[in-house]
Amino acid sequence: MVLLLFSQQRIYLPEGGGNYYGGQRGAVVVVQALIPVSISTSSRRPSSKMIHSRHRYNSNNNKSPASSSSVSFSPYSNRHIMTTTTTHLQSSYSTAATIATATTFAGLKTILHSNVGYVLTLILWISTFGTSLERRTMIGKALSAPLATMAIALIFANIGIIPFHSPIYTIVNRFFVPLAIPLLLFDSDLKRVIKDTGTLLTAFGVGAFATVVATIITFPIIPLKSLGGDVGWRVACALAARHIGGAINFVAVAETLNIGGDAVAAAIAADNVVVALYFAFLFSIAKAGEEDDTSTPNTITETTTVTATATVTETTITGATNTEEKAKDDDDDDETQQFTISEVAVEDGKPSSITLPTLAISLSVASSLVTAGSFLTKVLLPAGTSSLPLISTLTVIAATAFPKFFAGLSETGTALGVIFVQMFFACSGAAGSIRMVLEKAPSLFAFSALQIGIHFATLMTIGRGIFKLPKRELYLASNANVGGPTTAAAMAQAKEWKKLVLPALLIGILGYSTATALALGLGPILLRLPTR
Repeated sequence: MVLLLFSQQRIYLPEGGGNYYGGQRGAVVVVQALIPVSISTSSRRPSSKMIHSRHRYNSNNNKSPASSSSVSFSPYSNRHIMTTTTTHLQSSYSTAATIATATTFAGLKTILHSNVGYVLTLILWISTFGTSLERRTMIGKALSAPLATMAIALIFANIGIIPFHSPIYTIVNRFFVPLAIPLLLFDSDLKRVIKDTGTLLTAFGVGAFATVVATIITFPIIPLKSLGGDVGWRVACALAARHIGGAINFVAVAETLNIGGDAVAAAIAADNVVVALYFAFLFSIAKAGEEDDTSTPNTITETTTVTATATVTETTITGATNTEEKAKDDDDDDETQQFTISEVAVEDGKPSSITLPTLAISLSVASSLVTAGSFLTKVLLPAGTSSLPLISTLTVIAATAFPKFFAGLSETGTALGVIFVQMFFACSGAAGSIRMVLEKAPSLFAFSALQIGIHFATLMTIGRGIFKLPKRELYLASNANVGGPTTAAAMAQAKEWKKLVLPALLIGILGYSTATALALGLGPILLRLPTR
């Protein structure tokens, strides 16, 4: 057995450098260091050696001074011995320090990774930073809050700051994600959507159908086999949900179908690139200016306050024109809204209705809906079925039945829902491997690009050829499908389609309400399709 012990080595050298036989009295030079000492495991215990060399000159016996020492010195060897000894001692010390540091770091890492408080703290900070990055920087707006959050968590996990597996991740997926679903659907009043959206509702329905068709056509061509044997169709369903409703639907389908962290991270990363390019394409082909009277939605004769997703828009419309439109933001604000793709957030600087009672009531109502949905799922559906689709359905029914009550909670629910969804993306990123994400991303990029391309072609063919819908409404419907209510309303505002801002928000909310069920219904169809 070899141990590293502290020992001292003392070497006595003469004064005067190389004048060894000068007859002068020797001076003592002491060298102390960490020396690796080998200790036998036998019962014999050797003592440490202390080497002494003293300069003695015996003129009577004419003996060399080395004769009384265990180490001999020559007039030319003093400096060589000292240099060799010092180098050896420094090397031993460096090795011992490296081992001690590595051992300490490994022990600290194990302690921190097993501490749920530490992991939860980092997940919350990563979620917060991802949201702030999107809202305050151009890079964040280009990446989006979900992708920024997942990227940070992915890097932290792969360099050892947070673990790949933790009970916190399970808690977030099992409890926080189900709570986020109803919180984000408090504004899903279907009666209001049908009443206030007009022909834009038809355009949205065509867009949702176009996404379903695109998924069915794309999956046999790009079956996503690089994700693993039984993962491709699951990710295809999740992407279909996102391209009908939004990120919250992607989360719901991913959690329902048990998609792994690597696949979730790669899918979000690849899809965000495609979506950003697609939005740039939509903005480039859409012409600014108010829409024609023939393409306006149903007249709204009441003052409506919309609190949904990233904006709080107050619009008062009487007849076919606005009596008083809220003061239009400057170009910078429009740009910020246009590229804020976190899809659900409360905008900074706006009057907020969030209070302590609304926070408590929102969480209580959401928990009640989750409990009811889980109970009904166990009673009505086969064992193992996810409760998220039924939770979504119950929330939409409740919001439609009691619109005033839920409208008062919508802003609070939105804020809480964003936090929980961001935590989901942080946990998904932390559970992923950078190498696996890079391997899977190319095929996902190709799948998402082809899927959205077919979606647009189908939408324009059916929308223009059969229903004769205006191009503006088809562009907005596609934006709401692929991006969600925030990006659709921002596009309507940026293009000065003032009468379509409110309807764009409402059809985006409708996407949240319906996309999860539609995408999950695609699963059995995709499994039956022949693939390459």
